[in-house]
Amino acid sequence: MTRTDEAPRRRGQVEADRPPGKGDATAAHADLDLVGPLEPAQSKTQRKAAMHALQDLGEMLVGLSAERLSSLSLPERLEDAVSQARRITGWEARRRQMQFIGRLMRDVDAEPIRAHIEEWTGASRAEKARLAAVERWRERLVRDPEALDRLCAEGPHVDRSRLSALILRVARERAANGPPHAYRELFRALNNLLSTNA
Repeated sequence: MTRTDEAPRRRGQVEADRPPGKGDATAAHADLDLVGPLEPAQSKTQRKAAMHALQDLGEMLVGLSAERLSSLSLPERLEDAVSQARRITGWEARRRQMQFIGRLMRDVDAEPIRAHIEEWTGASRAEKARLAAVERWRERLVRDPEALDRLCAEGPHVDRSRLSALILRVARERAANGPPHAYRELFRALNNLLSTNA
């Protein structure tokens, strides 16, 4: 029997008054799963460091040759900005352009670009080190009579007679204060030799 003092329940009120059950908890967890884990927000310092890193990478892009820059297949807008930066001579204008390049680089994957540049830089350093070694050998051969013996012991393909003749010609050039033709030829001979042995 219905009590007369009880106000009639509106539709949906029964569900609202009912304590939450197991089904409601499952639905709530499902809603959270849809959102996914929240990534921690970067601090202002972290954002600034990331921006500076992108600007530094942009500086490296500006220093690349046109051929290497083209091989990176950058977005057209970024490649144009890099090309413009090369033509800017004013310090303040260039600084603003580099900031602009840094902002554009937020929209690209910087890691493949960085990997290519590091690969090229490493190869360049290796070549510089090799040429420095050639130069050191040339100076030893010119100054130390026993250096040719050490070089022959290190390399099985050394043309001893040719290098000996070049060293003698270098000594004559220096004594006559003449142009360093033999000195340069000695460098080329050593360069070819050490390239073969590398």
